[in-house]
Amino acid sequence: MKELICIICPRGCRLKVDDNLNVTGNLCPRGIIYAKTEMTNPTRVITSTVKINSKNAVRLSVKTAQAVPKAKMFDCMRELDKVMVEAPIHIGDVVIHNICETGVDVIATKDIEE
Repeated sequence: MKELICIICPRGCRLKVDDNLNVTGNLCPRGIIYAKTEMTNPTRVITSTVKINSKNAVRLSVKTAQAVPKAKMFDCMRELDKVMVEAPIHIGDVVIHNICETGVDVIATKDIEE
């Protein structure tokens, strides 16, 4: 039996998942989906910053466009640490295409002009 705390909503349901992926403790159906995904293929959206060459900023906020496998999070963070982008950049611009062969792009979450 594995115990998890659901992070889908602010309730933070205390879930229990058995070896057959039967879930208890959820107050809504989303808890079941979260628990089964967490047990079989955990993923996370990464939010971070990268360096930017600009007069107005030194860092640009970014995030993955979709969730990436949890096992690849640290590899993705190492790749983000190597990146330097040039201003101007706009919300939604792709900063890294297919980060760490995950099929997921990293996108800007802020507009920065020169």
